[in-house]
Amino acid sequence: MTRNLAFANRLREVFLNGTWIANTNSKEQLLSFSYEEAIFKISDLNMIALLTFHIDYYLKGLIQVMDGGELEIRDKYSFDLPEINSAADWNSLVQNFLEHAVIFADQVEQMNEDHFDQPFVDVKYGNYARNIEAIIEHSYYHLGQISLIRKMIKQAQA
Repeated sequence: MTRNLAFANRLREVFLNGTWIANTNSKEQLLSFSYEEAIFKISDLNMIALLTFHIDYYLKGLIQVMDGGELEIRDKYSFDLPEINSAADWNSLVQNFLEHAVIFADQVEQMNEDHFDQPFVDVKYGNYARNIEAIIEHSYYHLGQISLIRKMIKQAQA
């Protein structure tokens, strides 16, 4: 299997339809949360809505670069969640996240093999392959957090 297909499949697995690694995926988890659960605060842990925004922030930045744009995202802004005041706000955040997940996986699938070894914007950021692997690993990390926070919310509501 070529790298473009392997990476695209892994992205779709963590975001959209996989169950092999975590027995779930981001889409399955996020679509099952109510607005109230998405903004439910457990101690000093991040809210589900904030983690969703965080991953989507990076996806949007990577999509922009893949489209030939500048790398404008900065870690310090990756948790700047706009207020979520309604179910409509939550649903919009989830739908944007899912759309960006599809777009990014499709972009990766269309990449030429030699592009994966090219520097990602600047040599200091590594190459495209490393950044794609990083978003996969980062997303699984937060998917694990979301799963654990979900259990804690259920306990708190019981």
